[in-house]
Amino acid sequence: MQTHFNTAFKSLTAGKRLYIFFGIICLIATNHALAEQQAAQRVQTWQDTKVLNQKVREFLKTQSIGSPGKVEMSITPFDPNLKLEYCPAPQAFFPANAKAWGKTTVGVRCGHPTPWVIYLEANVSIMGNYVVAANPLTQGQNLVSSDLGLQYGDLTTLPSGFLTDISMAVGRSAKVSLTSGTVMKQEMLKMPIVISQGQNIRINSKGPGFSISTEGQALTNAAEGDLVKVRVSNGSIISGIAKNNGQIEVTIR
Repeated sequence: MQTHFNTAFKSLTAGKRLYIFFGIICLIATNHALAEQQAAQRVQTWQDTKVLNQKVREFLKTQSIGSPGKVEMSITPFDPNLKLEYCPAPQAFFPANAKAWGKTTVGVRCGHPTPWVIYLEANVSIMGNYVVAANPLTQGQNLVSSDLGLQYGDLTTLPSGFLTDISMAVGRSAKVSLTSGTVMKQEMLKMPIVISQGQNIRINSKGPGFSISTEGQALTNAAEGDLVKVRVSNGSIISGIAKNNGQIEVTIR
């Protein structure tokens, strides 16, 4: 067969031989380009972990909007040698109970063409002011602004209930004695007494379509918002919510 091909090829004109020669070269070049393209496609099937890292950063930034301070974050990046199938639209998410606060975990998942889920660790610091005791405070002491101060630091490391503004503590009293520098928390403070035990007070009762006022005597001290018991003129005892005007409110449904 090779002999017949050689004989046939020699019988062709020079122009036709040149035409066939160039055709063979083009075919070889095309096959080579196709092989390179297929190899490149095989490489591109692996997910670029830099894209995933950026997805996590953008997600944490969005989730931190509205935080009470300056947001600083760091992540433990994905291993660049990680072999994950390419995903056209990876999505970042928080696992259950995770949030953009302190040490946290962020997941990234792919829905198609090949489903996968992966997680990484991150740390979100919220830098801002918080309230501390500027002086030693005694139990029951009514607080003024000079008793308090502000410190700057990572709010995510503080106990829950911390205060970020001095005005949130001024006018309240300390439930317990506190040392200087103590981080002030809501649970350490109570509102000033607005109703004193034995005080004659007005009781406002409200319900669907009616409103009644009467007089009574407070049986306990109460701060605004506290539940206080009151004895009315017929000897009955009722309970209501103390208001800052020295009255109590009873809601009847």
